[in-house]
Amino acid sequence: MNVLNAAQLQEILSASFPGADVPRVKEVLDDAVVIVQPVDERHGRPGGTLSGPTMMMLADTAAWMAILAQIGPVLLAVTTSLHIDFLRKPAVTDLVARAAVLKLGRKLAVIEVSLFSSGHDQLVAKAQVTYAIPSSKIEGVPQ
Repeated sequence: MNVLNAAQLQEILSASFPGADVPRVKEVLDDAVVIVQPVDERHGRPGGTLSGPTMMMLADTAAWMAILAQIGPVLLAVTTSLHIDFLRKPAVTDLVARAAVLKLGRKLAVIEVSLFSSGHDQLVAKAQVTYAIPSSKIEGVPQ
């Protein structure tokens, strides 16, 4: 059961990165979140493809949103590892991420993220992201 919905996740994301080009939280499912990164020429690289950092940013952000959907606004959850495989050349179009929670423990969460070019069914990249979840009682630090 999810603690946060798409609108609440979007609010957290926008407030956490004011003025940034943040992805749009499209859907929250039982064990996954779907988010979309609007793409323009700033996200491209030579050769008519998207940049790797754009894809990695979306994978990491989608993983964070998937965790927060499950545990609530624990904003100090942080990435401990991110492994990504770039599978095929993405179109220079909006990038869609589906982040599924594989394991949610007390201290660590493991998320699998599938990346697609909008309007296409084939994966362009696949990531596995591990997050550290802080103790819920860190004194003096808002969560």
